[in-house]
Amino acid sequence: MQTRKFGRANLEVSAIGFGCMGLSFGYGPSTEKGAAIALIRSAVEEGVTFFDTAEVYGPFTNEELVGEALAPVRDEVVIATKFGFKDGDSKLGLDSRPERIRAVADASLKRLKTDRIDLFYQHRVDPDVPIEDVAGTVKDLIREGKVAHFGLSEAGVQTIRRAHSVQPVAALQSEYSMWWREPEAEIIPTLEELGIGFVAYSPLGKGFLTGAIDDKTTFARDDFRNIVPRFSPEARKANHALVDQIGEIAAAKQVTPAQIALAWLLAQKPWIVPIPGTTKPHRMRENVGAAAVALTEAELRRIEEALGHIKVQGDRYPAHLAARVGR
Repeated sequence: MQTRKFGRANLEVSAIGFGCMGLSFGYGPSTEKGAAIALIRSAVEEGVTFFDTAEVYGPFTNEELVGEALAPVRDEVVIATKFGFKDGDSKLGLDSRPERIRAVADASLKRLKTDRIDLFYQHRVDPDVPIEDVAGTVKDLIREGKVAHFGLSEAGVQTIRRAHSVQPVAALQSEYSMWWREPEAEIIPTLEELGIGFVAYSPLGKGFLTGAIDDKTTFARDDFRNIVPRFSPEARKANHALVDQIGEIAAAKQVTPAQIALAWLLAQKPWIVPIPGTTKPHRMRENVGAAAVALTEAELRRIEEALGHIKVQGDRYPAHLAARVGR
């Protein structure tokens, strides 16, 4: 597995990470614990060194799972987790008060069975707490040895700049994929200027870019995609034109659509790291294999041309969640 460095931060991770959320949150029933631990450890064997979790995933159970799975290889991997919601519950609203950040850090350390959090993100920007206070609190945690690096998630440009002036931001984690390219306008140029890495979540469009989902697909009752406008049957039917284009390019290169989508992200900047998630071992291996897929300039131009002719239908979040991003 190739590795990548996040901007100017002394933080090196595998080119493909593993987003652990879906093992216990957001996409229907939780994966059985033994199977989830086996999957995470298999990812390590495949060369993955970067694992993403958060207190709200579960809540709390995802961190416990990740901690147990990675305990035998703790010093060989990078673990990222997050703070920023009241009582660790995303339904209760935001809370990035300094005392809450400290409480989350201590609790996460215990659940993760570790003595330091490698990358500690603010999960969503809290408009009630100055970002300087958030960055200053994490700076203190870094000084105390509980945290190694500071990250932000779905933050806007001005918030990134203000935070970075207090405590250097190692990485921004936000959605980025072939069907959500908004970061290209302002976020990516800002990160490049400041020397901040980019962690791309939902790099496969919450599964849609794999080609395994169409307008007739049904999701589990508690699957987050049921409330996402972009996943309405009408939007899925319209957006399948994008999947068809990716499929043609993948077939010509004898790889899968998911591998094309991930390889495209890797080709954008050398400091971008996608973190696809899955519950299936064969999908994990497929995702890891994308690191070895090199796209030529001609192939990248063809992809750009194809994407330019397609307008993705449907908002990426329902209104109440969209209000939490880009602040």
